[in-house]
Amino acid sequence: MLLEWLLQPLSYAFMQRGLIAAVLVGVVCAVVGAYVVLRGMAFFGDALAHTILPGVALGYLVSGGGREPLFWWALGASIISALGIGAISKNKQIKEDTAIGVIFAGMFALGIALISTVRSYAVDLSHFLFGDVLGVSAASLWTIGLFGGLALFLVAAFYKEFMILSFDPVLAATLRMPVGLLNNLLLVLIAVTVAVSLQTVGVALMVAMLVTPAATAYLLTKRLLAMMALGALIASLAGVVGLYLSYYLSIASGAAIVLTATLIFFLVFLIKKS
Repeated sequence: MLLEWLLQPLSYAFMQRGLIAAVLVGVVCAVVGAYVVLRGMAFFGDALAHTILPGVALGYLVSGGGREPLFWWALGASIISALGIGAISKNKQIKEDTAIGVIFAGMFALGIALISTVRSYAVDLSHFLFGDVLGVSAASLWTIGLFGGLALFLVAAFYKEFMILSFDPVLAATLRMPVGLLNNLLLVLIAVTVAVSLQTVGVALMVAMLVTPAATAYLLTKRLLAMMALGALIASLAGVVGLYLSYYLSIASGAAIVLTATLIFFLVFLIKKS
């Protein structure tokens, strides 16, 4: 009975693609999200998720309603926003959270303005706001794998540098590391992760996948590598369980994944507290 319950959804190709996408996105979000949690950048992640909205809207208008090109527009908008926040926050008169607020509000308002010009936006673009992992195409899956793999490769290549920068920025400056360049690279990595995760959980729930699995892992270990591995495992589990819940309970897939990750966080939190 249990085996049949587990195998039935896998008879559908869209479910197979959705599960692969959920696991890939979960791993990338958890690994990059470790730096987001350690550096207290949750607000940045949330803001960046919303700044891709004008890119999505503009891509939709330019492509005449096609979904496939929207990733590239979202990626461009997120990278420009990330680097813009980094550039503004270098000014000593403007703090980073202020720069984030300015870019976040401006880009989100631009996105709403562009979306409002599309009469059927409530139907056509709602899956980008709330996620549509079950609608992931084979081409989108390859794109997620390619850019997710690139993000993981860069994390591995600059692991030591990012670790020093996250735990001791003063030491990084003392060692004459290219702090500015590394900071911008990390911002771009977060931007790529946001764009990759767009279709899986959507703009509205993006920050949860960046923060929640990594925060759960942080409760269990203080070692960065172990935190990344545990976070990836938790995010993958949340993705798989969330998709099964979505299939059997007929609820939004992105919301189901995020709720599962949130439940795991609170279970770990309560166990560690007791």
